[in-house]
Amino acid sequence: MPALQGLTIDDITAGFDFLEDWEQRFSYLLDLGKKLPEFPEDARTEDNKVHGCQSQVWLHAKMRTDNNTPTIHFQAVSDAHIVNGLIAILMTLYNDKSPADMLAIDYQAVFNQLDLEQHLSPTRRNGLHAMVQRIRTLAEQHA
Repeated sequence: MPALQGLTIDDITAGFDFLEDWEQRFSYLLDLGKKLPEFPEDARTEDNKVHGCQSQVWLHAKMRTDNNTPTIHFQAVSDAHIVNGLIAILMTLYNDKSPADMLAIDYQAVFNQLDLEQHLSPTRRNGLHAMVQRIRTLAEQHA
């Protein structure tokens, strides 16, 4: 069972709110990244690579039809620990949702609530936006 399963964005927000400073919050973000499910080696392909990130990021997605409701399940991984933490947040927000629900998510509001984006370097912010755009593109293709 993936370690992120059952974790909600409210849990993550509560974790961020509980911690007193950004050093602790970044440590928490790193811990979230360590909980990512194992990423299949054969999915580390050019087609699955997310371009626009400073670090290497791969995102693999597939459509599921559990309970007659089409959802998109994705896995992602990076060679940068901090980016794995961002991926964990994105997975909590987007994973296993219908394409319409995915497109309705205001990730910017979530990252503003976490007060996270202003603490990322410009290149990390660009990478975050590239990952979200990739997820939204997948949702649009399946909507």
